[in-house]
Amino acid sequence: MATNPRFAYKGDRLKPLRAFCQTVRLGSVSRAAEALFLSQPAVTLQLQALEREMGTRLLERSGRRLVMTREGEALYELARPLVEGFEGLDVAFRERVRGMDAGELNVAAGSSTILYLLPPIVEAFRAAHPEVRLNLHNVTGASGLELLRSDGVDLAVGSMLDVPADLDYAPLARFEPMLITPPDHPLAHRKTLDLHDLSPYGLILPPQRLTTYRMVDLVFQRHRVPYTVALEVGGWEVIKQYVAMGLGISIVTAICLTEADHARLASRSLSAWFPERSYGVVVRKGKYLSPQARAFNALFRPGLFSRAGHDATGHSER
Repeated sequence: MATNPRFAYKGDRLKPLRAFCQTVRLGSVSRAAEALFLSQPAVTLQLQALEREMGTRLLERSGRRLVMTREGEALYELARPLVEGFEGLDVAFRERVRGMDAGELNVAAGSSTILYLLPPIVEAFRAAHPEVRLNLHNVTGASGLELLRSDGVDLAVGSMLDVPADLDYAPLARFEPMLITPPDHPLAHRKTLDLHDLSPYGLILPPQRLTTYRMVDLVFQRHRVPYTVALEVGGWEVIKQYVAMGLGISIVTAICLTEADHARLASRSLSAWFPERSYGVVVRKGKYLSPQARAFNALFRPGLFSRAGHDATGHSER
């Protein structure tokens, strides 16, 4: 008697669901095959079997990428926490058994976050959990998000303007945009300050690929105010030093201004023209958060990302 392939398939539904979720996450069958250590034909067959089982088209091609249909999006929302929960079962079990006595935590953050925002958090975490190996990955922008998506880190801490759909971002603190100049600079003593007043002076800004430069350019362009970049250099500390030397002025985020800066720099708010910058924690939707990650987040805000989400389905806290 002939066997029913649909019945046989239902007995091992995890494999095609894993193939589907990896294809969605990585955007192609070839990359999914590499991640699953399978051949491309094997992944294709699993996807076809899943579509037959569901009775609908789940993926379609858009250019060089595979994207979800409406039905695919519905299945992905249901399948992702199941697949990721199963794949993380052994790790979750070991972490649950041994609690916080061992293990490691990987956090991605930019230089300014590591230097100005994280020191008290890191100090408190090390004091409470000295056996946990804490790894801070000094990366910015897309590099940090790529580590997050590939599970190279447990979470990221930093500033985000646009939050991709596959990530959750919980803003924790906001900082004003500030003009910094040498103490004897003409702009330091003006009673009122207009955006046009900055035009005659060269700006010292981070590299163009970073958010700060793009935001400065956007604001000046929107108000049709000309500006000049005298110097591009990375790192708030370097920028502050060069401003103090009289090599230009800069627009920074208040997070980087310390008590020690008051003697060498004049600063004043530019919130009338530039938006505040938020800093917060970023996690991948649906990712299981280890006890170490939950303990780290709790130092920012108790219960951060600890709802059904990052132990199960994921939830945006924006």
